[in-house]
Amino acid sequence: MQLVCTFLLVVSALGLTAATGAAFLGILPWPDLPLAVGGTTIEGAGMIAQIGVTLLLLLLVGFLPSNARVRRLELTNRDFQLSMADVTQAYALVHAADRDGAFQLSREFDAMRERIDWMRAHPDLAELEHDVLQVAAQMSVESRDIAEVYTTEKVERARSFLRQRQQEVEDYRQRISMAQATVQEIKRWMQAVSVEEGLAEKQLERLQKDLAEVTDAIKLTGHAASENVVGLQMRRKANSAGNSETLPAE
Repeated sequence: MQLVCTFLLVVSALGLTAATGAAFLGILPWPDLPLAVGGTTIEGAGMIAQIGVTLLLLLLVGFLPSNARVRRLELTNRDFQLSMADVTQAYALVHAADRDGAFQLSREFDAMRERIDWMRAHPDLAELEHDVLQVAAQMSVESRDIAEVYTTEKVERARSFLRQRQQEVEDYRQRISMAQATVQEIKRWMQAVSVEEGLAEKQLERLQKDLAEVTDAIKLTGHAASENVVGLQMRRKANSAGNSETLPAE
């Protein structure tokens, strides 16, 4: 019923405001309302009544935001899950601020008050109830040791160190990939050289076979050295026998 009444009130206010504006501009006529006070007829009573009703509806619409806030608070009190969601949101924000070093007071009471004041000043938590802020502050006080250990500075330092290690690992992997590529290239080169050596050896064997075939063919044809060719051994024998004539060499 509240939602229906709110909807009807807003529609009525918008309709009357539009009609009043159109009447001021001369687009629509003012309503004719016969009204007399003490026997005296009031001129323009319809216009006055329309303007008054329009202003009244606009004033009622002005109270709708506060009514909506009260209704939201009522629903928050009745809905446990919504309250826990608010507590979770408040605790997450105040714990993050604690890790950033926003709170310096050490006593529990002072730490609670400092956290509650910080959450009330936060724009996202300003509309939450005091009980929700108190629970979130108490949870933050209980976990302040964790916030001191895992401060934003320490976490960022650890992340920076891990990023550097990750970069070193990536560089090491790149070097290994380059070394593997070099080894593969050397293997292919060695295989190519081995293939070329094998081809050269086969060609040499082929040449030796061809030469042997040619030599055998020459022997089979019976071609001998010419008789007028004097060998070196025969010349030496002639000189040793006392022959003074020099044999011409052909």
